[in-house]
Amino acid sequence: MSQEPVHAAREIAERAAGVLGPESGLVEDMDAAGLGGALTRALRSSLWSPAVPARATLRLAGDLAQIPLVATTRFLGGTSEPPFEVDARDRRFADPAWSTNPVYYSVRLAYLAACRFARDVVGSSAVEADAARKAVLAMDLLLDALAPTNFLATNPAALKRAFDTAGASLVKGARTFVDDLLHNGGRPRQVDTSGFTVGGNLAATPAKVVFRNDLMELLQYEPQTEQVHAAPLLCSPPWINKYYVMDLAPGRSFIEWAVQHGRTVFAISYRNPTADMSGTTLDDYLVHGPQTALDVITEITGADTVDIVGLCLGGALTAITAAYLTQAGDDRVGTLTLLNTMLDYADPGALGTFTDRETVDRLERKMRKEGTLPGASMAGTFDVLRANDLIFNYVVSNWLMGQDPPAFDILAWNADSTRMPAAMHAFYLRNFYLDNKLATGQLEIAGRTIDLGAIKAPTYVVSAINDHIVPWESAYKTVGMVSGPVRFVLGSGGHIAGIVSPPGPKAWHMVTETESALPPTGSAWRSAAERRSGSWWEDWTRWSEASSGPLQAPPRTGSQEHPVIGDGPGTYVLE
Repeated sequence: MSQEPVHAAREIAERAAGVLGPESGLVEDMDAAGLGGALTRALRSSLWSPAVPARATLRLAGDLAQIPLVATTRFLGGTSEPPFEVDARDRRFADPAWSTNPVYYSVRLAYLAACRFARDVVGSSAVEADAARKAVLAMDLLLDALAPTNFLATNPAALKRAFDTAGASLVKGARTFVDDLLHNGGRPRQVDTSGFTVGGNLAATPAKVVFRNDLMELLQYEPQTEQVHAAPLLCSPPWINKYYVMDLAPGRSFIEWAVQHGRTVFAISYRNPTADMSGTTLDDYLVHGPQTALDVITEITGADTVDIVGLCLGGALTAITAAYLTQAGDDRVGTLTLLNTMLDYADPGALGTFTDRETVDRLERKMRKEGTLPGASMAGTFDVLRANDLIFNYVVSNWLMGQDPPAFDILAWNADSTRMPAAMHAFYLRNFYLDNKLATGQLEIAGRTIDLGAIKAPTYVVSAINDHIVPWESAYKTVGMVSGPVRFVLGSGGHIAGIVSPPGPKAWHMVTETESALPPTGSAWRSAAERRSGSWWEDWTRWSEASSGPLQAPPRTGSQEHPVIGDGPGTYVLE
């Protein structure tokens, strides 16, 4: 069997993985987001200003009139350009028939002309900015759903496969559709999880559970080198997803990489909240999460300082914890590494469309009723915003082509969703996304107003160029919010794929080596940055070794006060 379809499926999965992220509850519930209502208001508004719709209609008519001539000329071997630009990178139309067959070529152009017309009309409406963004997104989702590639009769690749398999692909696709309708909420499955086991080929780096409370388990990883650096390393993941994205699979695990490069690594594994944890607050996550973990780690290892690596919301809590403890005169935090972390929410990127006050009010009412934001809501992370990659790609491959979804570790991790405590998540959305209190120095946590300027520790900030959850330009603002020396690195990939970045031929990162202060804006930094081949993991290793202390024998695993209570990956990750 040719490996080309396998490689293509993996590439699509990687592209999908690149846009996965945590705040899916904001977009998965269409009623809460109000996309339909925004689109209705935009269409009504366009009726009051008919000039633009009229021009768009005339252009559509002209486009449709030219299409038969263009298609016929091309079919006869002539050269004739379409009336508008056609994106050759659009994977939906990759089959040669969309370019060589005059009928399919005409269908393709007619669809693209209709898309341009619809976007012109909606984009010209005079509605408030929040409604305009939602209307555009709703229209894009509708247009993506109506793409000819999503229907058997107008999908040449699906028809060819049906012919080649004597209809077997259609039978299998129909069975898959029924199964998804009954058991997956009517959505096509994005991943085949049958080959993945947490503690087997995911979250597999050997570890022991050395502490457990009602909120988290603390894992201590077994050493894999004869000597380790004096400063232990704490991995602080987001509790919006399970921790093992930092310990994904052998060879693709940041934690494994750190252990193999002489670090004594600990990791927090948060509990999957139930309704009886609805009152759990962000204060609880700080005090009973990283702060308690520091207490346990310093007791077990005897270390004076602990380096912390925080990811996404876990990175925001890492910075908050460092500032909180420093303001209290506690200097146990060594270096900070913030991975795809946003501390200034003034420009939150695509999620800004779903964090207006009306949407947050609706979501808060839902969470108050149920006690948590359900895991099913979190599982659809960016399905709506990247519908072609995360929905309709699988409609075609699973339902029309009768193919199995890819077996891909990042997508398997993403499908292993968690719930959010109502009190914590409402506080997070209001104080971070709506009011941006962390960046403005107004955020109160555990009885203290957080001043990020109190952080004087060396800080390593990583962002991914295709991150739609934490735009890298927003992540760059961190360099001006902390007081210590900062190294900013821009890497390849998206929000998650950019973190799962083992050394390899596709990996690259951008850095500057200037000794002076970093530029005030991300664009100024990028113009001076140097692109290098290789993973940011390698750059981080060199950076961290400079301040992680001398090499010494590995510390004990657990202690008399905090004995080993189980094998990794623990029990909370399985909930």
